[in-house]
Amino acid sequence: MSFRRIGIWQTAFLGDAVLTLPLLQNLARAFPRAEITYFVRKGLGPLFEPTPGLQVQEMDKYGRDSGSLGMARTLASIRRQGFDLWVSPHTSFRSAIISALSGIRTRIGYDSPPFNKAAYTHTCSRRFAELEEIERVLQLLSPISVPVRETWPGLSLDPLAREKAGDFWAKHTTSPVLGVHPGSTWATKKWPGTYFAGVIDMVQENLGMQVMLFAGPGEEQAAREIKNLVRRPELLLDLSGRLDLPGLAAFLQRLDCYLCNDSGPMHLAWTQKTPVVALFGPTTRSLGFFPRGKHSTVLETDLECRPCGLHGGRSCPREHHRCMLDITPQRVFEVVKGKIHARQGT
Repeated sequence: MSFRRIGIWQTAFLGDAVLTLPLLQNLARAFPRAEITYFVRKGLGPLFEPTPGLQVQEMDKYGRDSGSLGMARTLASIRRQGFDLWVSPHTSFRSAIISALSGIRTRIGYDSPPFNKAAYTHTCSRRFAELEEIERVLQLLSPISVPVRETWPGLSLDPLAREKAGDFWAKHTTSPVLGVHPGSTWATKKWPGTYFAGVIDMVQENLGMQVMLFAGPGEEQAAREIKNLVRRPELLLDLSGRLDLPGLAAFLQRLDCYLCNDSGPMHLAWTQKTPVVALFGPTTRSLGFFPRGKHSTVLETDLECRPCGLHGGRSCPREHHRCMLDITPQRVFEVVKGKIHARQGT
């Protein structure tokens, strides 16, 4: 079986798009002459465009591409491009409709939700309770017998973003750097700002490290709160709101340690083998989205109410939020310290 034009549809969040990269890598290896197009949600395109041989198209699913007219435009565009293989790790009803009406000869998706069986020519089990997310996505290769040889997401950085990060490091850093990113899409995944500030104080006073503060769109208030709480705000390298997505990825690659919540940027860090300390509350390893590799550490609290959902939520269902509050700043500091000492060989 051979394919000339392959479309991969993954319009979910940043982390989902990163975790789908091994699927693209294995397809590129199996079909080296095929043109591969990656469909991602609006705003993520520049992150993946530097990937060699990959075409990227953004979908404005809450804007221009929403509704019946948006879907009609999307379908017309897909049909014009002449795909002969379509693979979708996205399980929404809209994604199923687009697949079903695309006219593409070979379409692969999961066998659930039930409507997927009518939308795809080939389906496979996601095996959610057994596998982590990367392996779940790679199940989609089984109907066309593509061997899995790569499971680590290969992220290609934008050369200009890499250069800008290098220039910033040369001008502003004189010691190991801890990156702190307090944001997350889901409120219950957020560690308290006072806790982040406490770790920053300990790091500055005891390790002599510099601290970079990151915040994406909508996270600026969380960064301001932390900056107002730390003892030495003038020592912070405040990057909040100043980096686009390719720039953030380039900065994360250079960090000596990255402290973050369960979030999309976390996946940008561990895929580049940056030492990560990730704080997990409402979500658990069983859901399949933990950071990987020997440089990643997840801190969590053992509670019978975890996990309370696939993504977390706006508020704690038990109204105590202990899953995050019981992870103390001192505990986090000790892990950060261990990673810095290991990196320095001390």
